[in-house]
Amino acid sequence: MKAFEVQLRYRDRNEESKESTVIVDASSLPGAVAKAAREFVKGLDRKQRFDMNKNGLEITAKSSGAATETEANKSTEATAG
Repeated sequence: MKAFEVQLRYRDRNEESKESTVIVDASSLPGAVAKAAREFVKGLDRKQRFDMNKNGLEITAKSSGAATETEANKSTEATAG
């Protein structure tokens, strides 16, 4: 599993930008975006979800460059023999 940094942003009815940055562990970039989006939308109320659907959700995702601890441990164990 890799760590991805996903930033989600939308504009609400008062033309204010609401955003959240989440670090997610996933095996691929699309999986990380899906997990982060699901988590973000669960935290919104009915009106906020409406505003997000109306104005769109902007998603920016990038690999944080570091593998998780368990993956690092597995790779060192595999090389050790």
